Amino acid sequence: MDFAALAGGYDELRPAGESWRELAEVELADLGPAARLLDVGCGTGRFAVFAAERLGARVWGVDPSSEMLDQAKRRGARGVGWKQAAAEHLPFKEGWFDAAHAHLVMHVVDDIGAALSEMARVLCPGGRLVVVSFRREHFDRFHLNPYFPSLADIDRARFPDPAALSAAIGEAGFQDVAERGLHQQVTLAPEAVLERVRGRYISTLHLLDEREYRDGLARLEHDLAGRDQPLTADLFWSITTATRT
Repeated sequence: MDFAALAGGYDELRPAGESWRELAEVELADLGPAARLLDVGCGTGRFAVFAAERLGARVWGVDPSSEMLDQAKRRGARGVGWKQAAAEHLPFKEGWFDAAHAHLVMHVVDDIGAALSEMARVLCPGGRLVVVSFRREHFDRFHLNPYFPSLADIDRARFPDPAALSAAIGEAGFQDVAERGLHQQVTLAPEAVLERVRGRYISTLHLLDEREYRDGLARLEHDLAGRDQPLTADLFWSITTATRT
């Protein structure tokens, strides 16, 4: 995916609501009291800034998209630096970080094994790793599936299976690998749902056949027209933690 076109409206289409903060707190707790933290695939920098403020840590956010980093730099955060780089080629020396974090990143890297090996390289012995993705039931029960029939199959193919991801983390030089799920249920205003879909707020919507996208959007607009009651959506997160050997 080329995220350049998404950068400008990325935060508006993915607001930092209560569910985002709940998950971010869980991720911070798993990272532990890091003094130097690496956020891989930092996007517009929301988590990196949040972590710097909460942990008092020196944080580096890395992303391959210059447009995403431009948005991150506009935050003007203290204690956070930004570098443009792919996860497979991290521009840091060995053992520099106490912890590394990757949220919804593994499905868009070119080589998961190489990315994990790079994270292991830049972490010190005993450094913590937190990788956040989705469990398989997330795709099966995604609230937009009835409108876009190809969504679930596309995402099952894109996102690594949690068990396979755990195995890859172990092979990359980590120990004490543990995966657990987190279920969140969120309520969404109908107009917010339409705004997000119109803006193709998840990258998978950009991968749909254009006719499927247009037909699905039209049916969604029809079904939500005049609706006042919020919709309910379920999020099934996969959180994998590990320690650098």
